[in-house]
Amino acid sequence: MEQVIEFIGNHVFLVAAWVLTLAMLLWNESRRAGKAVTPAIATQMINKEDAVILDIRPKKEWDTGRITGARHIPMAELERRIDELNKYKEKPIIVVCNLGQTAGAATKKLKAAGFTNVMRLSGGMTEWKGQSLPVVK
Repeated sequence: MEQVIEFIGNHVFLVAAWVLTLAMLLWNESRRAGKAVTPAIATQMINKEDAVILDIRPKKEWDTGRITGARHIPMAELERRIDELNKYKEKPIIVVCNLGQTAGAATKKLKAAGFTNVMRLSGGMTEWKGQSLPVVK
């Protein structure tokens, strides 16, 4: 531990540059992935704002359980089938994947297609199920 403190003391500018680079990387990644909402906020948005749930998981995962009323367009088919979502452009769209990681790429594609109110479910279906929220098969 003493060596770490000594290193920081001797290389203040190097450490500061590293911390700044790390912060910029994390900020950039969070922006690219889009806004994330928790399952609790997603539930409120579904009930109060008529938010649309877009499940981008493969069919095999979709069949294990999904959020009630979710629309299913697998990530591999999203670009080809994005026109199916045009009627929801004015509504909030919450993108759901298994762990919350793939949804960032899908939100980016939706924003590029002109959707403005797009976000991802943080933790994905794993977090949704972990909080014992309703799932239909």
